[in-house]
Amino acid sequence: MKATKSVIVIGGGIAGIEVSHQLSGLGYDVIMIEKSGKIGGKLLDWDRLFPTFRKAEEVIQRLTQKINQLPVRIETNSEVTSVERQNGSFSVAVNQSNKYIVDALVVTTGFELFNARRKEEYGYGIYDNVITSADLEKKFKTEGKIINPLGKVPKRVAFVHCVGSRDEKVGNHYCSKVCCVTGVKQAIEIQEQNPNVEIYCFYMDLRMYGEGFEELYRKAQEKNNVQFIRGRVSEVSETIDHSIQLKAEDTLSGRPLKMSVDLLVLLTGMESGKGSDSVKNMLKLGTMESGFLEPADVHLNRNISSTKGIFMAGTCICPMSVNDTLENARSAAFEVHHYFQDKA
Repeated sequence: MKATKSVIVIGGGIAGIEVSHQLSGLGYDVIMIEKSGKIGGKLLDWDRLFPTFRKAEEVIQRLTQKINQLPVRIETNSEVTSVERQNGSFSVAVNQSNKYIVDALVVTTGFELFNARRKEEYGYGIYDNVITSADLEKKFKTEGKIINPLGKVPKRVAFVHCVGSRDEKVGNHYCSKVCCVTGVKQAIEIQEQNPNVEIYCFYMDLRMYGEGFEELYRKAQEKNNVQFIRGRVSEVSETIDHSIQLKAEDTLSGRPLKMSVDLLVLLTGMESGKGSDSVKNMLKLGTMESGFLEPADVHLNRNISSTKGIFMAGTCICPMSVNDTLENARSAAFEVHHYFQDKA
């Protein structure tokens, strides 16, 4: 028997796509609202995924092919502007004109990358040869072979881990989970393009929590000769030839060090996004100390909000990898289905 309940999914990134796909497959009427002109979210800007180096584009294509085979209504260039409770349902205004009456909402508003300009000591936005991991990934996707902003193939590259994560100065005490393995993946890619390049990763702790992550880290050391230095970069400046000079301390040896690099890559973390802030205020959702949306129970009801009929999925809850995001989205769809079954 086909269900007649309806759901609005707020956000068209990979969590929103997967939630919509699963709910539509269960027979529910699904409307997905995406503020940009295209679904796919942050993954649209990514080239290859850890730990397998699979093309991100392939994952997006598979996800969109699945959802296009189902009667999901996708509204791009659209935003939810108001939500009102109405006799156990929700009256949802989109772009201030279209109104929908639905039985549940799923928030999949994702995350924002930390703005590296907030860490002025690293020189992002000041020095040409300081870029972020997101900038580097776009270079992999659009340019292929990596050259620095001055058009030179870098002979020495440094990565700085935990930029905007685990940092009391910027108010982000949490780990963003994927930065360490992103740095390892990108370091391998640069070295395989240019076997003579020297690559250094400055880290606090290396957190390789996922399947295949530790193996990727070992490969970077043993086969790609990536050097991992436990220590914080304290100062960055530009030399007369526009290379980047950095000062740091090797905390394992207790020695200060100084080096010049042709490219400095800042591994920026995740923060709660502006889209989540807007929806949070509109739906009166709680937030955790990290700023991400607060579930009803972090152990038992992670996809359920404190408001009946409102659910959440993906990186609006906390930092997640692509795999974790998709699994979390499937869990959210199950929770919505369970909610409707209980109401039947």
